[in-house]
Amino acid sequence: MNSTGNESGSVIRDRSFWGMTVTQFLAVFNDNFYKQTVMLQCVLMEKEHPGTWKSQAIATIVFSLPFILFSGYCGFLADRFSKRTIIVLSKLAEIVIMLLAMIAFHSNHWGLMFIVLFLLGIHSTLYAPAKYGLLPELFSENQLPKVNGLFQLSMFVAIILGIAAAGIAAERFHTPWVVTLICMGVAGVGFLTSLLIRHTAAARPGLKFNKSDLILNVETRKVIFRDKRLLAALLATSAFWATGGMVYPQAINEVGMTQLHLNEETTSYMAAGTGMGIAVGCIVGMLFSHGKFNARLVNLGSWGMFLGLGALALPGSHYGTLLGAGGTAGMLVWLGICAGVYNVPLQVFIQARAPEEHKGRVIGAMSLANWIGIYFSGVLLLLVKPQLVHYHLPMNLLFGAGALFFLPIILFYRPKSEVLKGYIPHGGHVDETATEIVKPY
Repeated sequence: MNSTGNESGSVIRDRSFWGMTVTQFLAVFNDNFYKQTVMLQCVLMEKEHPGTWKSQAIATIVFSLPFILFSGYCGFLADRFSKRTIIVLSKLAEIVIMLLAMIAFHSNHWGLMFIVLFLLGIHSTLYAPAKYGLLPELFSENQLPKVNGLFQLSMFVAIILGIAAAGIAAERFHTPWVVTLICMGVAGVGFLTSLLIRHTAAARPGLKFNKSDLILNVETRKVIFRDKRLLAALLATSAFWATGGMVYPQAINEVGMTQLHLNEETTSYMAAGTGMGIAVGCIVGMLFSHGKFNARLVNLGSWGMFLGLGALALPGSHYGTLLGAGGTAGMLVWLGICAGVYNVPLQVFIQARAPEEHKGRVIGAMSLANWIGIYFSGVLLLLVKPQLVHYHLPMNLLFGAGALFFLPIILFYRPKSEVLKGYIPHGGHVDETATEIVKPY
């Protein structure tokens, strides 16, 4: 446990918690606002000019590529330097990126729009291992379920608002570059809130750079492959984000605008509904993870997602869907709830399981695994959508493709519950359902 950690006292009263939470909220809002704005424009462009390169799949690949290229190095930076310093500097960079976004929309320059997506991806790649690696330094491990639940909740509320705001802007503003001024203002406030986070020392200030750090450090790779449960959790998160990237918001946008014939605003509300469900699922995951990794939640969440995706893919008489617009919207909320229930315990497990001296790089590996999944969701869309168009099949079959992508988790992932280090359950003895105490190597 890092000496700066908050081992006692209320998390809600901790200034650093609010600094971290609000900073992340604003960053996630900007990411999703801009990305959804570009994706909606891509769907409209494809409807008008079929076969254009300006597709959602390309946007997803461009945004996710920096995570694959730089996650390892950014994990190294998170261990080599103060994570708090990295967060503050990344917020300054976000202001400059949003200035470029305003120029891109003002000039209607598609190339620059995609460059901004790539730069946002680099920004988030730098930010991710620092923010997730900092949580265990600021808070004790038995506080991590609560902290992560609230942290994830705020993140998905930001996703909801960012996506919904993009839909509203697309419908109501004829000069979309103007709304990027809001993004610049949000980035500026995010820089100020990052200053609320208390200073922390670098985990390994003398760490030397190794070329293997560009992908995954050799020592960290050994740590991960030696701990089979940690490796399995990383693969499970990668499959989750591959499925999520396929569905959210790519499949939702395609089904909403091209199959159900909804406008940009209503389609974005449907996507936001999924985010709302995820927020609820995060609360459930937080409450039932109290002090431990609860494997039952992961299993329930995975089955709920799989069955929900299958229901969304069923054909019927309502614009080619069984559920129709209303049923689809409701099932997307259910899908989000299951996603939150699935993801929070895994997030807590990986943070608690990673050794202190490798925490930043393990979190970087988690980010790399997640974004490899999201990258392949874009590739999957590039492969599947042309086939659906060619054979005149409904777009809601994209949900079925997502279910098949997630099928290995249902078949092969069998996690076991574990008590987190430092947590003493009610009654003063270790929970009998736990297999071992999570502790650093």
